[in-house]
Amino acid sequence: MIRRFGEPLVRGQRYGLRHGVYAVLLQGRDILLTYQAEPDPEFQLPGGGIDPGESPLWALHREVREETGWSITAPRRIGAFRRFVYMPEYDKWAEKLCTIYLARPGRRYGPPTEPGHSAIWMPAEAAVPILANSGDRHFLSLALRAI
Repeated sequence: MIRRFGEPLVRGQRYGLRHGVYAVLLQGRDILLTYQAEPDPEFQLPGGGIDPGESPLWALHREVREETGWSITAPRRIGAFRRFVYMPEYDKWAEKLCTIYLARPGRRYGPPTEPGHSAIWMPAEAAVPILANSGDRHFLSLALRAI
């Protein structure tokens, strides 16, 4: 069974399954995050949903580039978790199956192309408590223990 993080299920609510991929992008002891201004301002691991017909790794590369403006190298799967959330930008209740990868930032192509996103570098230890969801915090903490 895949561990669940986050808010409890809303009784009687139907959730659609949404697969997503996210990256812990470490360079030394610093991490590249995305800051999403709306619908709620929050720091996140870069990543997002896998589009129909898209492979998880292709989606990871696309999402990181859209949300940070950076490419990635050497992605390696480090785990997965589930969250049950309401996604206001899609007006959808979702069971998010989040696969987490450890990768290195590659090349910066420019600013993020995803509206409302900013690429933020910070010390990784400082990022743990400010990440918006507990699953992201868990996997960043695991990655930091391994380096």
